[in-house]
Amino acid sequence: MSHLVWEPTLGAIPLGNQRTRFRVWAPRARTVELDLGGHVRIPLEPREHGYHEAEVDGAGPGTRYLYRLDGGEGLPDPASRCQPESVHGPSMVMDRGFGWSDEGWEGIRLEDHILYELHVGTFTPEGTFDAVIPHLDRLAGDLGVTAIELMPVSQFPGLRNWGYDGVLPYAAHNGYGGPDGLRRLVDAAHARGLAVVLDVVYNHLGPEGNYLSRFGPYFTTRYQTPWGLALNFDGPDSDPVRRFFVENALSWIADFHVDGLRLDAVHAIADNSERPFLQELGGEIAELSARLGRRVHVFPESDLNTLFYLRPREEGGCGFDAQWTDDFHHSLHTLLTGERSGYYQDFGTLDQMAKAMAGGFVYTGQYSPYRRRRHGVPADRIEGRHHVVCLQNHDQTGNRMQGERIASLVDFESQKLGAGAVLLSPFLPLLFMGEEYGETAPFLYFVSHSDRDLIEAVRTGRKEEFAAFGWREEPPDPQAEETFERSRLRLELRDEGRHAVLYSFYKELIRRRKSTPALASLSKRDQQVQVSGDEGVIHLRRWVEGSEALAVFNFSHEVRDLAPSDEGWEKLLDSAGARWGGPGEEEPGRIAPRSVVLFRRF
Repeated sequence: MSHLVWEPTLGAIPLGNQRTRFRVWAPRARTVELDLGGHVRIPLEPREHGYHEAEVDGAGPGTRYLYRLDGGEGLPDPASRCQPESVHGPSMVMDRGFGWSDEGWEGIRLEDHILYELHVGTFTPEGTFDAVIPHLDRLAGDLGVTAIELMPVSQFPGLRNWGYDGVLPYAAHNGYGGPDGLRRLVDAAHARGLAVVLDVVYNHLGPEGNYLSRFGPYFTTRYQTPWGLALNFDGPDSDPVRRFFVENALSWIADFHVDGLRLDAVHAIADNSERPFLQELGGEIAELSARLGRRVHVFPESDLNTLFYLRPREEGGCGFDAQWTDDFHHSLHTLLTGERSGYYQDFGTLDQMAKAMAGGFVYTGQYSPYRRRRHGVPADRIEGRHHVVCLQNHDQTGNRMQGERIASLVDFESQKLGAGAVLLSPFLPLLFMGEEYGETAPFLYFVSHSDRDLIEAVRTGRKEEFAAFGWREEPPDPQAEETFERSRLRLELRDEGRHAVLYSFYKELIRRRKSTPALASLSKRDQQVQVSGDEGVIHLRRWVEGSEALAVFNFSHEVRDLAPSDEGWEKLLDSAGARWGGPGEEEPGRIAPRSVVLFRRF
């Protein structure tokens, strides 16, 4: 039904009866030909604003094609929906129809999101969309997460990549199972009550197979990004560029039924226009969501500690729903690991962790030693449901030289303490695949480029990135297949020894979060955070009408007093308990080292 509500304008759009409309933006080309192979070339007609278009009979779904600009070499369609031969090969016309079984699906409420981030290629031995499906029952029904968040799936070069080197934003990667594989995964997730959030990259494109500049001024040299040329969102000829990426977002929502988009590194999108691209994007997504009659949420990733992305559009913002909040992770990570290099130098105190628990942002206008300037604004005006927080994610794991997960950096008690801090917070929690059972396989950075110079540039760039953290050893080779294979999950660990205990602990935390009204209510106002600084203890008290919960976190390595007294409280969970593989609960009024205790008022 979605394709009756929204119609795309770009790429190859089947019209029925083996007839397809081809439309591409190529403002600098005098001629554009559609190459259907076998010397069959069909000229496209010029249209306004640099578009070229033709309706072609006998070119229905499954037809492979290329574009030739001014008689040059054949190039894949920038808006290709399917690339069966990777980034350098021909595009294929995709049937927009699919046997969806999710009629009546309306999505989930923002505050109900418990996100599970996964990388399709390393989540299973097969590394495909279809291979994820058998695990959905355990994720939804057993563990209790409510949404899976897929790292980028747009077509990238080769078979191994995080996804941030995608060059054909509309095409679901052929190595993962292509467009139909993704639709089967989304449909299966909805059948189990799971929302699907898709990570998309609108701040840059990858280097290999990036032919967009051949078609038009998609990029600008007026701005720089850490990954290459910036996209042209505010210069001459920027309107079609903006339309290309807005329509990309709408395509994932309408044609693939995804429930949300995670926008990668929006702080790297340079745009000085009066109505920024991101604001336009937010408005178009909200309008489509209303027309579809289902909830669609947008989660920007930003390290700016700004409210611009969350502020309503009528107040000059983007109207997005919840942003990744790095300050919470950094505060928690430094307390658990003791690391202070790189951007971690800005963190490490108990007061900062308490401020993160209370408000989300730690830096709200004060001086940042790492940035060497003042940073951030207060987040008091926004509720907890507008922050996404985590103990680890793909960035914080994979951008370490050796890709160590938290289970390889801290002891078992600290893992449980970190899980409690995230899942008992008044924010939207995000788990990184394998975290729930303490996966120890690293998550490394991997690519499979074909250009030797590019491969060497990637290797050199990784080494330079690690210099700020003082990591001097040789990093794993991103191009090596072994690096990718080492990053695969070992899901069988989930049922073994302490891994099984940790998995049960995560299940219990999620169950308590859902079933305790005070924990399910994501209000910053209806809570109190107290710090026993010298003692290393934080008390987080949360309430809603008829329900009150108290979580006590002992970040110290000593037994501490629970104060305030636990009198009048029923203990629901103690991570030090034997049930959770701990050293044993302390006597009433005391809390074990590196542990979390949860109470409910009776």
